[in-house]
Amino acid sequence: MSARMDSDHPFFFGPGGELFGLYHPAPSRANKAALLCPPLGQDQIRCHRLYRQLANALAAEGCAVLRFDYYGTGDSAGSSAEVDWDRCIADTCAAADELRARSGVEHVVAFGARLGGSIALAATKRARLADVVVWDPVVDGCAYIQQLDAMQAALRQDPHRFVAPRAVEGAAAQWLGFAISQRLRHQLADLRPDTAGSPSLVLDSLPPTPAHRWKGLIAAHAKVKELHPFTPWDDLRRLEQAILSHPLIQTVTSHWQGGH
Repeated sequence: MSARMDSDHPFFFGPGGELFGLYHPAPSRANKAALLCPPLGQDQIRCHRLYRQLANALAAEGCAVLRFDYYGTGDSAGSSAEVDWDRCIADTCAAADELRARSGVEHVVAFGARLGGSIALAATKRARLADVVVWDPVVDGCAYIQQLDAMQAALRQDPHRFVAPRAVEGAAAQWLGFAISQRLRHQLADLRPDTAGSPSLVLDSLPPTPAHRWKGLIAAHAKVKELHPFTPWDDLRRLEQAILSHPLIQTVTSHWQGGH
């Protein structure tokens, strides 16, 4: 890939210039614009390289791309304890408007992994997103909270990371190194699938379960594509490892080349 395709332009935008973004311009006039909505916490760190690779691949195909951080995450202003679900949706809307202004393209599509996919779907109408592709989105907020609480409890006692178990008080109100507010916990507990913001494509790399996990999320026109190998989102042993998927990059790029 050429150096030009690897270029991105960092900047701040949004209310008070509090949000950080990285704009990947198309090599010539863009024919589409893609907003990459990040997940939260450790998932955001582990997906950072993949998001950059996806942005470069889309830009090489003539798509203007914006990566960004919600308030309280990444290089945006605020702390992780201030992350708020409603603010994440508002930030997504601001990012979509910023992408339209920079690219000159009204037709904005979005991609999101895990909670990033859930946020993109929740913002679909307000952000005027023409299409959304999601990767293992969170559709059961209570189950997601339980899983992260269990991982946090296991991490606190992990002998490979700590000489002695950390005190419960010292690790309270955290998920895998990130402070978490009670407000966000309550907001996530209310998270349920909503076909009002239905994706056109769900990329499924979760281990198989007896339940139809995407029921209530996808509309009749949507497709589900399984990706292998399974993604170790909840594997504490691989918590520090980047999550990469070349099949995902190829699938998303081809999907939007096909006219979505």
